[in-house]
Amino acid sequence: MSRVFSRTIVIGISILLIVLLSGIVVAQDREVGPITQAIIDRGELICGVNAVVAGFGFQDPATGEYSGFDVDFCRAVAAAILGDANAVTFRPLTAAERQAAIQSGEIDMMSRNTTWTLSRDVDWGAIFGPTTFYDGQGIMTLAEFDVTTFAELDGSTVCVQAGTTTELNITDYISAQGLDIEILVLPDANSTWEAYISGRCESWTTDKSGLAAFRSNNAENPADHVILTETLSKEPLGPLSPQSDPQFAEIVTWTVFGLIQAEEFGITSENVMEFVQGEDESDEAYAERVGPDVARFLGEGGNLSGEYLGLDNDFKVTVISQVGNYGEIYERNLTPIGLERAGSLNALWTEGGLLYAMPFR
Repeated sequence: MSRVFSRTIVIGISILLIVLLSGIVVAQDREVGPITQAIIDRGELICGVNAVVAGFGFQDPATGEYSGFDVDFCRAVAAAILGDANAVTFRPLTAAERQAAIQSGEIDMMSRNTTWTLSRDVDWGAIFGPTTFYDGQGIMTLAEFDVTTFAELDGSTVCVQAGTTTELNITDYISAQGLDIEILVLPDANSTWEAYISGRCESWTTDKSGLAAFRSNNAENPADHVILTETLSKEPLGPLSPQSDPQFAEIVTWTVFGLIQAEEFGITSENVMEFVQGEDESDEAYAERVGPDVARFLGEGGNLSGEYLGLDNDFKVTVISQVGNYGEIYERNLTPIGLERAGSLNALWTEGGLLYAMPFR
């Protein structure tokens, strides 16, 4: 072997070692972004949510407490950063207020049944996290009309909320179908529902999840209202945060992925501590007991995880113990309003759905 060739190999190996060691240093000393730092300094996360959609984001008028599927993702991020799922201030937002809230810095993040679109991604200056609920726009009408398609309501009026993708979608759909249906635009979800209930329109439209929520929580007799089988659009809903802090956006993203992966592993709020490394358990014994994938996922057994994000390595243990996994969040909030998960797009990929977490390695 020539001296030049040998020297080249040595240099190559040296460069590789420097790169690998540098990667470890970056993981261990990850500098947090401005939004993450602001959250740490104030000791709470400010999250924009809905306050009127049961199951997703709802403020109890008696107690002022917030609950819902979207709300729990805010709590999960707070648990990841601060170790406390209750360290959240919820900021109720109408659909029309969302863009200003994300652009002005009024909120740290938003988890409020918001569809990921090209224009919002760019014009809002937002970074969308993983889709947490795959939805589609639907139409609700009165059961007494005995119709099965929107076309059978030709000549009527449909109510829709302003400032939403649903407003554009229903306009396009009516035009494409050649229907003579008047569109009545209302400022928010509650006024849209009230207009429909009072008879100002024969139908109303929003995401099917929203229709189910209002029928379950607001209708005197839910059986009086039917959701037509037609699906007008794709509505991928999920959390988002300002583009000004990519590091915080990474925390949001990997917190969501963690909730999904926990369900796939069968790790719940009830059993998560069984997957934690024992005080006197060696790294090797621990990895053999739970499996290397779970050890990496939980940041236990000497595995880096949270440090890549500027968090504690075992941050997912905290999140899961306080909030649960994705399945627990869904079961707690959406199953009670009639949104069955089995066979839907929101099932895990292993069960025929679209929910899929990126690898934790």
